[in-house]
Amino acid sequence: MRLLISLLVGFAVCQLAILFTTVYLHRTLAHRAVALHGSVIFMARVVIWMTTGMKPRQWAAVHRKHHAHTDEPEDPHSPAQVGWLRVQLTNAAMYRRVAMKPETTQRYAKDLQPDKWDRVLFDRAWLGLGTGIAMLCIVLGPVYGLIAAATHMVCYLGLAGAVNAAGHVFGRRPYQNSATNQRWLAMLTAGEGWHNNHHALPTSARLGLKASQTDFGWWFISTLKRMRLAVVRHDRPVLKSSQPRTPSTVS
Repeated sequence: MRLLISLLVGFAVCQLAILFTTVYLHRTLAHRAVALHGSVIFMARVVIWMTTGMKPRQWAAVHRKHHAHTDEPEDPHSPAQVGWLRVQLTNAAMYRRVAMKPETTQRYAKDLQPDKWDRVLFDRAWLGLGTGIAMLCIVLGPVYGLIAAATHMVCYLGLAGAVNAAGHVFGRRPYQNSATNQRWLAMLTAGEGWHNNHHALPTSARLGLKASQTDFGWWFISTLKRMRLAVVRHDRPVLKSSQPRTPSTVS
C-alpha cells in the first residue's frame, strides 16, 4: 500500500509540474498568451524550482527557438531531423545542450532578465530539487519519498519528450503545420497534446480549441481569470497558419 501511495504521489507531483510548465513557462512566458498576477507567478516559480530545477528564461528561450525553426536543422528537438525515438529518449539532454548556451537566452529571451529572486534562490537548481525531494522524504519516509521522486522524474521527462517527439509525428493535423494533435497526450499533459492547434495559434492561451478537446491548463487559466488573477491576451487569436484543412491521420 505504501508503495502504491508513493507512486500516486509521484504522479501527482508530475502533474503539478506539468500544469505550471504549460501555464507559466509555456503560455505565460514563452508566448505571452496570458498575464498572471504576481502572487501566481511567484507560486509558479517555486513549483518549477522544486519540481524541475529549470530556469524559466532558459525554457522560454529554447521553446521560442523551436517555434522559430520548427523541424528545421536549428530546431532544438526535431524528430524530423533526428527521428522521434531519439527525441523521446534524449529530449532532456537536447534541451540542456541548447539551454546552457548563453547565446540562446540572449537571442530568444532578452525580455526575461534574472531578478534578485533568481540570483538568490531560483537559479540554484539543485537546491530546489533537493528541497522538493527532502519534502517527499519527510512526508513519505526516505525510501518511499525517493520512489515518489523517481516516479515524478520518469513521468515528467517521458511526457515532455512525448510532446516534442510523438507530438510532431503521430496524430492528426487539422492545420497546416508539422505538429500533431493527440487526445491521450493532451489528457496527460494539461493540454499540451493539442500541439497542432498550438503551432497554428501560438499566442492562444487555449490549446484545446473545441469543447471536446480537454485542456486542463486552460481550465486553470479560466479559473484564475474569474478570480482576477489572470488576463488573457487574445479572446479570439488569429491563425498563424492558413485555413484549417481536412483532418488527416499520420502514423
